[in-house]
Amino acid sequence: MTDDTTPDSATGAVLDAVRRSDLGVVLLTLGLIYVAAALLTFADGLNSVVGLMRTLTFLGLVYALSALALNLHWGYTGLFNIGVAGFMAVGVYTMGIVVRAPDPAFGPPGLGLPLPVGIVAGMGMAAFVGLFAALPALRLRADYLAIVTLGLSEIIRLTLQSSAVDTFLRETFAVGTGGGRGMGMPPNPVRGLFLVDGQAGTPTELGSLIFGTLGDGGVGISNNILIGWGYVLVLAAFLIGFYVLLERLGRSPFGRNLKAIREDDLVADSLGKNVDVIKIKVFMIGCALMGLAGILWFGSQGNVSPTPQFMPLLTFYVFVAVIIGGSGSNTGSVVGGIVFAAVLFEGPRRLGAVVRDTIDAPTPPSFADALVSFDPVTFLAYATDNVAPLQFVFLGLVLIFIMHRRPEGLLGHRIETAAAVDLSADSRPSGGDADE
Repeated sequence: MTDDTTPDSATGAVLDAVRRSDLGVVLLTLGLIYVAAALLTFADGLNSVVGLMRTLTFLGLVYALSALALNLHWGYTGLFNIGVAGFMAVGVYTMGIVVRAPDPAFGPPGLGLPLPVGIVAGMGMAAFVGLFAALPALRLRADYLAIVTLGLSEIIRLTLQSSAVDTFLRETFAVGTGGGRGMGMPPNPVRGLFLVDGQAGTPTELGSLIFGTLGDGGVGISNNILIGWGYVLVLAAFLIGFYVLLERLGRSPFGRNLKAIREDDLVADSLGKNVDVIKIKVFMIGCALMGLAGILWFGSQGNVSPTPQFMPLLTFYVFVAVIIGGSGSNTGSVVGGIVFAAVLFEGPRRLGAVVRDTIDAPTPPSFADALVSFDPVTFLAYATDNVAPLQFVFLGLVLIFIMHRRPEGLLGHRIETAAAVDLSADSRPSGGDADE
């Protein structure tokens, strides 16, 4: 008796098992990105490798959080909300107003309440604004709802940017938004786990242990990078919570109602479902999650400002992440957020910088000069020095390719149906009774 197991078949079995596992798909995606990051920066030392991995992971997680919230609207319910940036701004600004000190040394005053209260208030205000947007938009479909949410998002951004609104809030409620200057955010509480009072200098017991083992006193990784990884772990915990919440919601009777509305809201209404109330509920839930995503993302940056952080481009990026992963799939939203952040958003900049360092050629003054030079090296020098504008061209080409070759996205085949039971052909009973 011979053993038919070969290395190729064993590898294929492992890869098939990974593809079938949601966690396996996410970990495989992260693993490939980490390998690429190491190859790009290994010549610059350990700090560069670990720092780039931290940056890519942070961006991947925050885009995944935002994509999950949008997927609840668009992927589950079919609500075309392109005001994501506005609801994120509402969440983080409300948190800042609630948490900031009443008499700060600089910047607008706040209420001085604890951070958890600020987070809950930010989510609640984002949900309330979502209710305000949903009520007049209940009967709107597709592009009309998109216009309403886009307009609301811009109203929010311009209101936060207005110095007149800031002055009115200061004089009336003793709080402010900072206008165009923006608002300073409270210190990141994760820093307090590593440093006394969250300031550079004296480490805590946990900080001493980690810094002494992995940081400047041990392996040599920068202490700031290690603190950044601590916050990445917090984001990962929130992402898991987002994912579990939406998975359970999607498999509940309420979730099946959402997917029925996505497929055909007239049929759902004819079956006795209160479509308007369901849309309001899901819109408020999704907006609250968008507000929380904004708090976790921009609330950790030290300062927020309406422009450029909450421009409509942010909403476009989140939509691209959902499209890449596959609308209607929570795992697809996570993978799409990670792939977008690493491959399409941050990757071209990093790769362009590495390539430019290896090119010994002057940069042409314009695209026309680079094109007519008929020199690939000269054209590459121009392209790597102008990655930012050319990145949008690359992003457009990727979207065209996806729409043409795989419009359902990377994991769109996992889209959840409105049925409570599996209706696939493989699950149907075989035999004569099945045909009766």
